[in-house]
Amino acid sequence: MGTVITEFGRCGHDLARPECVLATQSGRLFVSDRRGGVTCIEPDGRQHRLGTSALVPNGIALQRDGSFLVADLGEQGGVWRIDAQGAVQPWLMEFEGRRLPRVNYVTTDEQERTWICISATKTDDQYPLDDATGCILLHDRHGVRLVADGLRYTNEIRLHPDGASVYVNETFGRRLSRLRMAADGTLTARATVAEFDGPGDFPDGLALDAEGGVWVVCVGSNRVYRVDRDGRREVVVDDADPETADRLERAFTARELTRPMLGAARGRQLRNITSLAFTGPDLRTACMGSLSADSLATFHSPVPGLRPAHWHWS
Repeated sequence: MGTVITEFGRCGHDLARPECVLATQSGRLFVSDRRGGVTCIEPDGRQHRLGTSALVPNGIALQRDGSFLVADLGEQGGVWRIDAQGAVQPWLMEFEGRRLPRVNYVTTDEQERTWICISATKTDDQYPLDDATGCILLHDRHGVRLVADGLRYTNEIRLHPDGASVYVNETFGRRLSRLRMAADGTLTARATVAEFDGPGDFPDGLALDAEGGVWVVCVGSNRVYRVDRDGRREVVVDDADPETADRLERAFTARELTRPMLGAARGRQLRNITSLAFTGPDLRTACMGSLSADSLATFHSPVPGLRPAHWHWS
């Protein structure tokens, strides 16, 4: 793909923990907001927020009716719904009789099934670096059920265009995995597509492009990789601060990495990027979410992104 990108534009202002970014054909961007809602950035730059609450929104999923499902990374946990008027209500708070812990990510596919990623059963600030207790739930017209478990800190998930498999980032497994999807949504046969062992690399966000590439955003190191169909990695963005990346790596090796430590990591220009969405008429503008920036960093992508399921939704 060529030269590593080092120059970035900016989109939005006064954002609060815009961890997740969604783009639509209309030009609107939607970002998670630490003030307990979702912020909409209009094509002309105007902004407004839907919802105010005690939630810590992480992943967000636009619905066809203009509402959002929100993964709460706060102490309440669970998945919440914010309607088009900004009302906040619980949507899924327990599974098989047990309360859902902090939920990392939620996304809705073209069949309007909802995929829910729980990183681990232990969700306090001391990360369970060696535990494989991450799981994926699927909510559809039949109800909600477990479709995959045994993952090392489940993060973002994307359905493969073939309709028969999914990609998922295992943050502390430091790998991009692919699982085969059965007709009922059950996921099996986990295979490692790519591993990320650069200093401070912890795969977080995922995006797909129109040429079959998978874009992986590494929290902590402020690196973005593109993984091609054959599993070959290429660095697209490398804004790592060497001292910070080495400190995170030492903490991980010593099994002392904590949520506040990872959350405080900064790059040279970027402020702890976490996710990526392609936008624009040609889907070549990449917008990156962040744990601590007050705007979205952007860059021109050499290849167009793949339209997400919600692309035509308002």
